[in-house]
Amino acid sequence: MKRIRRAGATALAVALLSIVTPAAGAATGSRTITYHGYQLDVPDGWRVVDLATAPSTCVRFDSETVYLGHQTVEPDCPAKLVGRTAGVVIEPLTDLTPEQVPEGVVTAPPGTATPPPGAPSREGTIRVAVPDAGVLVTAGHTGATEQTVRAALSGARLVTGGTRAVLPARPGKAAAAAPIVAPGTFQGKGFETCAAPAQATMDAWRASPYRAVGIYSSGDLRACAQPNLTPAWVANQSARGWRFILTDVGRQAPCTGYRLKMSGDPAVARQQGRDAAASAIAANTALGFGQGSVIYSDIEGYSSTAACKAGVLSYVSGWTEALHAKGWLSGVYTSAGSGIKDLASAYTNTSYTRPDHIWFAWWNDKADIDTGSYAPSTYWANHQRIHQYAGEVAETWGGVRIPGIDRDYLDVGPGTTLPCDTVSLDFAAYPRLAPGATGNPVKAAQCLLSPTGRPTGTFDEATVSTTKAFQQAHGLTATGEIEARTWTALLSTGDTPTLRQGATGAAVNRLQRALTAASGKTLAIDGAFGPNTEKAVRDYQSSRGLGVDGVVGQATWGALQAGR
Repeated sequence: MKRIRRAGATALAVALLSIVTPAAGAATGSRTITYHGYQLDVPDGWRVVDLATAPSTCVRFDSETVYLGHQTVEPDCPAKLVGRTAGVVIEPLTDLTPEQVPEGVVTAPPGTATPPPGAPSREGTIRVAVPDAGVLVTAGHTGATEQTVRAALSGARLVTGGTRAVLPARPGKAAAAAPIVAPGTFQGKGFETCAAPAQATMDAWRASPYRAVGIYSSGDLRACAQPNLTPAWVANQSARGWRFILTDVGRQAPCTGYRLKMSGDPAVARQQGRDAAASAIAANTALGFGQGSVIYSDIEGYSSTAACKAGVLSYVSGWTEALHAKGWLSGVYTSAGSGIKDLASAYTNTSYTRPDHIWFAWWNDKADIDTGSYAPSTYWANHQRIHQYAGEVAETWGGVRIPGIDRDYLDVGPGTTLPCDTVSLDFAAYPRLAPGATGNPVKAAQCLLSPTGRPTGTFDEATVSTTKAFQQAHGLTATGEIEARTWTALLSTGDTPTLRQGATGAAVNRLQRALTAASGKTLAIDGAFGPNTEKAVRDYQSSRGLGVDGVVGQATWGALQAGR
């Protein structure tokens, strides 16, 4: 099924500012924009949008536009936009918090409005703070439009009307945290939207059935501005239990009409894939992700031909090879009816390097990982699939509406055999573990603490340190020993679906293990929520002062994950 995207966000009553008379010396065919004492010239055809007048406008770089002011918390953006040309956002510095300050901002020298020579571009974006006007200027571009954007920025000037303000200092770096592995091992629902949602939205959406969020973390064809997507935002969501789907929106199939395409020469396309992977690794590392993470190359649907297919498969091969060389995993997002069919047809073809994970768009409203006739079920069968099963829908959770999301179902894991994959977590009882302990329970604890690590079976100093960090993060006494409360929190960590009699699957296994640890009574760990599991749930709820209904909802999961 070919994926269909709407061309833009819901129609808005966008306020266009009148064209200002070009200032003296302005280039012919340009228009002059003045905001808060900052003035620059842009090509005459560019739009100007005042976000104070049209606050729900989606800030996007797929049409030449200058945006003035701040975008609203949840703008009216589509679920995704692919394609970029150029755009500029000019916003007051006074409203920015330290956490909102992006990396890579350069500051205009005193008495000027222009960036210093050689101002860097990161992921197709140049950011300039202009203290004398009190504004932050964010300019998005492509390779083809970079010179136009730089020319506009270098011609900027100070005029009356500005109020001096300084760029807030970014928060000091905390002690180095372990890189996040995304998406990790997870079964359940997720969603994506064009721009990373605000923190208040993410908190409100914890009431939703979604526990994974797709973020457009890299790529030259990302069209939506990403004011929220910072390392602090990523760390905050991770601490709240969110999983991430990392998406690189880069070159598209050679047979499409996108401005940035893969080469029709397979050798060149392969190198383009390697180059894209290197940039994606750098961008995602800066956000706090690390080795073992999957980065999905977003390849929109295309009408396949032999030459186009060869270009796509070559690009994906280079993408995969470069990710593997740095310890990352390779994923591809694409339409089931084009890219997935082509990838599946070459599954055993040694001329190409197969990606580790697939993420397929097939809008059939079925939250499963079935690829139908597009790919055999035996391909990418080891927890290596995401299904985008619905798209471009609006949803409200916790009283907060997001105008456009895509819905996903994930069944993901490392995709390759890791040391912890063969370690059993199922025990009739979970013993107290202290420094010096050895055996399989220690291996199980080590794998729960670090799923991608290498369990030694010896409770050494490193295990004590990791245990204390886990206990502190979950409000437990940081003893460094693993007793009933810590076992309960460790074993119940993960998504929190509502479970009742008749439920089956991995979440039921986690529940049964956690109840065994919490109660000290043996419960069969078989992944089937039967009468015995319901009784154990009721006993647990009663003993912890919870509502006794035999149904495992957010309150029961919360108690288990707090080690109660």
